[in-house]
Amino acid sequence: MCYDDNARPPEPPGANGQAHGEDLVLTAEDGNRFAAYLARPSQPGGAQIVIYPDVRGLHQFYKELARRFAEVGITALAIDYFGRTAGLTARNDQFEYMPHVQQMTVPNVLADARAALASLESGRPTFIVGFCLGGSLTLLSSATKGLDLTGAIGFYAGLSRQMPGTSGSVLDLAVKVHTPFLGLFGGADQGIPVEQVHKLDENLDQAGVEHQIVIYEGAPHSFFDRRAADYAEASRDAWTKMLAFIKQHS
Repeated sequence: MCYDDNARPPEPPGANGQAHGEDLVLTAEDGNRFAAYLARPSQPGGAQIVIYPDVRGLHQFYKELARRFAEVGITALAIDYFGRTAGLTARNDQFEYMPHVQQMTVPNVLADARAALASLESGRPTFIVGFCLGGSLTLLSSATKGLDLTGAIGFYAGLSRQMPGTSGSVLDLAVKVHTPFLGLFGGADQGIPVEQVHKLDENLDQAGVEHQIVIYEGAPHSFFDRRAADYAEASRDAWTKMLAFIKQHS
């Protein structure tokens, strides 16, 4: 599990704008209804971003993260993964997520992502950011044709996992990534060896895609948390790099 109910996203630099957030229910092409949370800045019109959560789905951390993006002028839409198997129930610490994670398939996630993207305004620069499982899905989405993404950002993306509906591991499929990518990793992440992160860099080189891979020395998995005072500088730098990446490609 990446974040428990007490986790909170760090504040981004320059977060002084007003934001409005609301819970939504979106519908994919196959009829699946799934929860989402939309946060808009007081004056929308710039970039927009879809947030892929960790294994717990759409819980409070990601709703607050959506608002943090909106406070710096970026419309943000966080989505849930488990509409097909858990309906619209709460994703708090009591939610037994693993049986639902085990039933996930990449084609279903992409169907929901398409519905999420279709609900946003067309013609605006559109990004995806994902965390842990969501980081893996960000890379897989970036390797998928037809999503019309401007760029993608992955925090501590699991690279060795192979998800149902794919032909290889996330690391293997990174050679198919075709959108600019920013990868943010903890150097002390016990689940993602630094050697794999370096191999990701090589595979993105092979893909011929613009990318930046950042490894924060000594930072663990899920370092991007307001409570993690020891890694506050890494969190600040991650926000700075994210916002620069979005601005550069918008």
